[in-house]
Amino acid sequence: MLYSLKSNTTKLTLSEFERITELIYKRTGIRFEANKVYFLEKRLEKRMEELKMSSFTEYIRYLYFLDKDGKEFQRLIELLTINETYFFRDFPQLKTFAEYCLPDVAERKYREGNNTLTLWSAGCSSGEEPYTLAIILREMLEDINKWEISILATDIDNDALEKAKEGVYEERSVKDVPIEYIDKYFTILKDGRFKISDEIKSMVTFVYLNLGDRMSIRRYRNFDFIFCRNVLIYFDDISRKQVVDHFYIALNRGGYIFLGSSESLNRITNAFKLKRMGGNLVYVKE
Repeated sequence: MLYSLKSNTTKLTLSEFERITELIYKRTGIRFEANKVYFLEKRLEKRMEELKMSSFTEYIRYLYFLDKDGKEFQRLIELLTINETYFFRDFPQLKTFAEYCLPDVAERKYREGNNTLTLWSAGCSSGEEPYTLAIILREMLEDINKWEISILATDIDNDALEKAKEGVYEERSVKDVPIEYIDKYFTILKDGRFKISDEIKSMVTFVYLNLGDRMSIRRYRNFDFIFCRNVLIYFDDISRKQVVDHFYIALNRGGYIFLGSSESLNRITNAFKLKRMGGNLVYVKE
């Protein structure tokens, strides 16, 4: 018998909500609070409809005991993580990075005879942020060919990563890109979408990473800049601290970490020094 959820009036019970959110938390560090019941319910229903399941309990049991390879759990996570992003998002912060933080690190490394620059876009979604960083590096570094640049872009959403690797975007994604950068770094396709240039694409490496996986995250070290904007909001205080503690280890001395404009490290750690640069507050590892 096939089931249709469109007429299903069953609601996610408190015990079901607690079971599914506990599983998500253990595997990813992402915590869904009680005010997200409806949000979670609707996304569970999408997966249940696809799998022809009639109850939340059946679906949760499947995740716990029958999803041996974790593929269904991954599909659910990709539904739950919101990928709202676009090129040059939060321009004032990027301006501070480009005009103050990047020169600070680049000039110091140049004096030391070190020609490497390493960046990490943690929670890169569909790629707009790391590609933006690559464009900024090409625009701001006087002789980019003298630098060995590495931009790592990680995310928990495989579908978003595939889109990022493709590098093709709708007009909404490029709405804040200066027209001269459109001409220089994009090709406008026949269907009106925008394709990022190969020279920018070649600067970024996309990798699947669950920031809640403490073993996997330890592999990533020695960054000059870490961007983790509007990602930590999905974590609770314990998971947030675990991730930020690793960011501190992973960041080189003199390196900078950038969070979303509404985020702060004040309640998480005092390991980073807060500095005012270009009218914005930034966090640096001294």
